[in-house]
Amino acid sequence: MPAVIFPGPEGRLEGRFQPGARARAPIAMILHPHPQAGGTMNDRITQALYRAFVARGFATLRFNFRGVGRSQGSFDNGIGELSDAAAALDWVQQIHPEASSTWIAGYSFGALIGMQLLMRRPEVRGFISVSPPANMYDFSFLAPCPASGIIIQGVADTVVTPNAVQKLVDKLRTQKHITIHHDEIPRANHFYENELDDMMRSVDTYLDMRLSPDCLIK
Repeated sequence: MPAVIFPGPEGRLEGRFQPGARARAPIAMILHPHPQAGGTMNDRITQALYRAFVARGFATLRFNFRGVGRSQGSFDNGIGELSDAAAALDWVQQIHPEASSTWIAGYSFGALIGMQLLMRRPEVRGFISVSPPANMYDFSFLAPCPASGIIIQGVADTVVTPNAVQKLVDKLRTQKHITIHHDEIPRANHFYENELDDMMRSVDTYLDMRLSPDCLIK
């Protein structure tokens, strides 16, 4: 996982990037949890999501939002972080201009930024949102959500409430032309302290399904 530095809106951004296994390899970008709660690209869930895409041959990037690690700038309440994510995706696309598809995966705050980004980038074909903070932020910008994906939530999460996530899932499922999967992980809290393997089984099962040649979800 080579260390990389690339330009962002407020200076350099620090990341880890695994080039694709082939010229037309799909792209995946992984977004970390809230910087002011200690979130970094080295968060264990962010790293696990990164490894899942690398194992499937994706050109995969995880990076630190502004003000985190060696990334320049300072926290910007999600507005600047969305710009960081857009710049990061631009950077990967310059390396893999013929990418066959693009995926976004994010955890908690990173899931919020990822779902905002997919509204602005029509090339995004799939998403994985782990514990999207639907009780803390307004997700009405997903109108309509342009891509199919999976939302994963811990049943024992007291930070992001399962009920709020269920309401988001129900709303998204009323939209046509997309398919929203929803997995709840028993006993898991917001940090999946003892259930990371269960959470990643959900991720792996979904990716295997979506990446199958016989999958009808586009």
